[in-house]
Amino acid sequence: MSTLFRAIAALGAALLLAFAPFASAETALHNVRGFLPDLRFTLVGPGEKTITQDDFKGKTVMMFFGYASCPDICPTTMAQLSQVLETLGDDASKVRILFVSVDPHRDTPEILQAYVNAFDSNAIGLTGTEKQVADVARRYRVAYQIAKPSKDNPDNYEVAHSRGVYIFDGQGRARMLAADTESVEVLSEGVKRLLAQG
Repeated sequence: MSTLFRAIAALGAALLLAFAPFASAETALHNVRGFLPDLRFTLVGPGEKTITQDDFKGKTVMMFFGYASCPDICPTTMAQLSQVLETLGDDASKVRILFVSVDPHRDTPEILQAYVNAFDSNAIGLTGTEKQVADVARRYRVAYQIAKPSKDNPDNYEVAHSRGVYIFDGQGRARMLAADTESVEVLSEGVKRLLAQG
């Protein structure tokens, strides 16, 4: 693992640790209400359509930052989030997974949507311009770095990014932050609590 990747991973861990005092006794989910901003963004989704937070009014949102060609962290986390929805039964229709790409050069809306569809039909892949992606990442304190491409293939490069699942309630308020390694059971219980609160 490169120094850059270690630094990004450490930054992500530091963000989670910063909210550790706000985790409830019965869960490892970190309560971030009042500490992280509400859901707000302008990005590009399937069919080149502009997508904003308004498209998810009334939905509980689990948001994760990554990229489609990620070899390990992203597919594992997406599989976990998909399993969370499976535990919800009919209530899964009230929840959306947002996968925000930090690799806008390679991740077109079509590539992203095909990627997330492989995990769950309630997932939306979002990308945008470099500035749009950077603005959203900065808003939620997500660090990422795109490595220098190889000379032979400009599309061959690695992307380092911090990890974590951001959970917003139906009013778009930031409520929980979970490590990407959190169990399906804990994530499910957190989402069920938000759904029960309306």
